[in-house]
Amino acid sequence: MTHVIFHIDVNSAFLSWTAVEQLKNGEKQDLRKIPSIIGGDQKSRHGVVLAKSILAKKYGIRTGEPVANAFRKCPNLVTAAPDYQMYRDKSRQLMEYLGTFTDKIEQFSIDECYIDMTEVLKGYSSLMDLALEIKNTVKSRFGFTVNIGISTNKLLAKMASDFEKPDKIHTLFPHEISEKMWPLPISELYMAGHSSVEALKKLEIQTIGDLAKADIDLVMLHLKNHGKVLWEYANGIDRSHIQAEQVDAKGVGKSITLSSDAETLEEIYPILDVLSKGVASRMEKLEKKASMVSVEIKYHDFRKFSHQKQLQKATNDQRILYQEACRLFEEIWTGEPIRLVGVRTAKLCHISTPEQISLFDVGVINTRNEKEQKK
Repeated sequence: MTHVIFHIDVNSAFLSWTAVEQLKNGEKQDLRKIPSIIGGDQKSRHGVVLAKSILAKKYGIRTGEPVANAFRKCPNLVTAAPDYQMYRDKSRQLMEYLGTFTDKIEQFSIDECYIDMTEVLKGYSSLMDLALEIKNTVKSRFGFTVNIGISTNKLLAKMASDFEKPDKIHTLFPHEISEKMWPLPISELYMAGHSSVEALKKLEIQTIGDLAKADIDLVMLHLKNHGKVLWEYANGIDRSHIQAEQVDAKGVGKSITLSSDAETLEEIYPILDVLSKGVASRMEKLEKKASMVSVEIKYHDFRKFSHQKQLQKATNDQRILYQEACRLFEEIWTGEPIRLVGVRTAKLCHISTPEQISLFDVGVINTRNEKEQKK
């Protein structure tokens, strides 16, 4: 059966969500309509650019660059500090709305997800009617806009949603690949990083179409297994499936493949926070707590590493999971660009399982008892 996959991506999420919240609180100026960024501090100009408006992009401002550089490019730039709690709330609201259509949702990051709409389409005259309903409802109900990409697999849906923005719907079905995707620069191909692009250009591969028609053995000779992945992507081949929450009898986990490589702790911490909250929420629903937490990372070149820690007490407290995840990440990270981050818990038990009291706890209890006896 041919699947219909939607990729839904919030347009300039952090900036849009901040703008919506500011307007709701009486602000007259819409950050989305002026040169603006999210990140750092207006006065100190420290930090990095987390999100930018369309007008800021025209000044050459890039996500991830120092805020000070952005102000050199555009002295009249307006900046706002990030509010990660608010972003989590906006993301949750969006996912809850999308969940009214189907539970076949894979949240890809805080601001984007894949949805298998194959069964949902039965209630609509066309897939475009369904996409329009989602896009327009998000705009009217929440105040921000999304792009929707539609295809038969996740890769092509993702590529489609990255076409013209904002507030657009695009299709990229297999028969449209040669017309819509192949003319694009090779740098536009999903997962084609800077080093891969430079290597392909040396082989005179300039467009996605050039790569699709290239000799796969030649590509693999220069880029190993990653070259095979890129060649398959250039031909629209993607064998992955929608993966909802990762839950099994042994543990609960969530991971996010980033839309662009993360290179700073300022980018990573909010992601770990979102993942920890998702894991904690799922454990609460399952009435579980965990005595082990682990962090998984995948670098830009697809090397995978994980690091785990045994907790003193089983927990499903999001704050504890986040703190431990940050420590584990800092211990394992080499400083190289990150493509995927995951948080996982293991050694689950029911929330009613009695806890083993530590010597420290015994001391605290005895001290309290002594105080009570003296009263």
